[in-house]
This record gives sequence, C-alpha cells and structure tokens, in this order.
Amino acid sequence: MTAKIIDGLTVSQIVKQDLKAKIDELYKRDKIPCLATILVGEDPPSMMYVNNKQKSAKSIGIKTLDHRLDKTVSDNDLLRLIENLNSDPSVHGILLQLPLPNHLDKYTIINKIDPKKDVDGLTFVNAGLLLNNRAKLIPCTPLGIMKLFHFYNIDLDGSNVLIINRSNLVGKPLVSLLLEKNATVSVAHTHTRNLEDFSKNADIVITGVGKRDSFILTSEMIKEGSTIIDVGTNRVDGKLCGDVDFKNVKEKAGFITPVPGGVGPMTICMLLKNTVEASMMSN
Repeated sequence: MTAKIIDGLTVSQIVKQDLKAKIDELYKRDKIPCLATILVGEDPPSMMYVNNKQKSAKSIGIKTLDHRLDKTVSDNDLLRLIENLNSDPSVHGILLQLPLPNHLDKYTIINKIDPKKDVDGLTFVNAGLLLNNRAKLIPCTPLGIMKLFHFYNIDLDGSNVLIINRSNLVGKPLVSLLLEKNATVSVAHTHTRNLEDFSKNADIVITGVGKRDSFILTSEMIKEGSTIIDVGTNRVDGKLCGDVDFKNVKEKAGFITPVPGGVGPMTICMLLKNTVEASMMSN
C-alpha cells in the first residue's frame, strides 16, 4: 500500500477561490475585509509567518495593516494598540503573532482582543463557544485539518483518533471539533505512557510535537491503512520536515499529509476564511 497524499496546497487554492467570490460581494457593499497583524520582536520564523499571511491576504483582496513592535514593548503599550484596533470599525480581524516575549502576559493580551475580531480563535470567549459547538471563529490549524478531512471524504464517525498534542492552538480545539463529528478521541502528550498502544489502534493519528530530535512517528507505530496528519514543524539539515517518517509511513498509511504542502497552507487559508467571516459579521 502507498498512501494517498493529502494535498493542502490544492485544497487551499479551492477554498481561496470561494473566499474571493465572497470578498467580491463585500466590495460591492463598500466593505473591504481588513486584517491587522501584530508582531513583537524580530524572531525570524515569526517574521516569515506574518509576511506569508499578509501576502496571502492581499492576494485575494483582504486589506492588511502591519504593526511591528520592539521586543521590549510593555504590556500597557501592546494593550493600548489592541484597544485602538478593537474600536476601529474598518478592522475586522486582529492577528497577534505568537509566541510573545516572556515578559508579556500572553493570556491577558490575547483576551484583550475583541472576540468578534479574534481570527485565531484563541480568546477565552471563543474557546468557550467552541466547547459548546457555537464558535464562528475557530483556531486555524484545527479548522484546516477538518476541511482536509471533508475534502478527502475521510469518515470521522466512530473513528478512533489519536492527537499527539494538547496545546490551545491545535490539540484542545481539535478534540471539540472531532467529538462533534462523533469520533472517539484520545490525546497524548509528554507524560503519556506506552504511546504505541494508542497509535497502533488509531484510525487517524494527528501529530504536532515539533521536536524531531526526541520524537518521530514511524511506520511501526501505526496500523495499516490509517490516516496520518502531520502538524509538526522541524528543521533538519536546513530542510523543513514534520514529525512523521514520511518515506516509510506513506508505504503503510492510507492517507498522509506531507510537510511542507499539507496542513501549513490550510492554516493560512483558514486565517483568511476567519477574516472574511469576521467581516461578514461586523456591522
């Protein structure tokens, strides 16, 4: 068996075409979707991510506002900027690029963002809405993964799903989304014992560890025909790769996402989708 490749690039282009049509309709109503990005410091990966998000937004007609702050910025100054963006009716989405420098109070700052402009879906309000299946703005990576399942007709109903990640960005939101689709969900983390007992019995494995020197998902850890979703981001010999031993796992799995070209493009695409959604919800 050789796994079918889940092509996030192709799916993201299809979604973008749909978003472009919605944006054209908003333009006819004199509403220009606008995404404000906030980057604190000069962390190279964060700078690259923000640049890519802005480029993708502009490519489909979303206006962007770029705010780059010194890494020594105070909580008060950052909170003041967010307040100004919250009160600006022309701004529909606010993206605070993470991680933040250690001296900043991450949760206080995130929750200062108006939940209706929280295009990352990370405020406590949106997290609570998601837990109750009422969220409009859902964290981008989990939402992108769910779109891939839908596009490739991967049946979640009754499936055993293992998530190797318990973050607020990926693992926890995925639990709610998968439970809503009637999947049976297990979550593994650094304290999980006998991980293979879970992974070998999983119909779907979603891994987002990002520590290639200490964790690799190998073919011996999965069952024949399973679906493998790789959210991991690692650099090995200067090349981008995920958590999965792609070469060998693809010979045993039924479906698999590559890195790059799998979940990554969908994450950015869902940020654009949330921005358009926020624009449509605004007065």
